Amino acid sequence: MDMENLIHMANKIGEFFESVPDREEALLGISGHIHNFWAPRMRSQLLECVDSANSEGLKPIVLEAIRAHRNNLLPRH
Repeated sequence: MDMENLIHMANKIGEFFESVPDREEALLGISGHIHNFWAPRMRSQLLECVDSANSEGLKPIVLEAIRAHRNNLLPRH
């Protein structure tokens, strides 16, 4: 999938959860949504984006969620 589209979708999820007053709940919500509704390949691409420093388009809350809950996003084999 196109990385720009993945970043856009992740940011939309982040925008939704930004209004949650409890920051940890928001981070868990973001990572949980990505884990539950994104295909493993999409999650892998997003993690590669973050690892390769091409993540400047991601909202800070999305980056924080990915970094804090990375293990929950890794595809299971």
